[in-house]
Amino acid sequence: MKFAEADTGSGHLILGYEPGRILIGNRAYSNGLVVSPERVVTGWGPERPEDFSAEHFEAIIELDPQVVILGTGERQVFPDPLAYLALLRQGLGVEVMDTGAACRTYNILMSEGRKVVAGLIMF
Repeated sequence: MKFAEADTGSGHLILGYEPGRILIGNRAYSNGLVVSPERVVTGWGPERPEDFSAEHFEAIIELDPQVVILGTGERQVFPDPLAYLALLRQGLGVEVMDTGAACRTYNILMSEGRKVVAGLIMF
């Protein structure tokens, strides 16, 4: 699914998503990643959403977000809360959704100037 044209001058905008592929700028990604307005971190996350662990959320914490979006692939899968307990202890909101919805939500929050970080897996 290609998203509507938008101003990419505000940071890394997700331009399109389909299962197994995310388009950010002129680059397509086919593996899990973390995206914020300032950075894209590749090679992130487990292959399956059931395998999230605390280590997967360290890259997100390092980006100092206000809001965290977690995209769990083609369907919404809630990870064990112990996996992202460090985020909750910092008072961060964590929204879990399928990766397509996570991409759209990330774009909306980024366009509002929010300090959002999305962890997206492709499963």
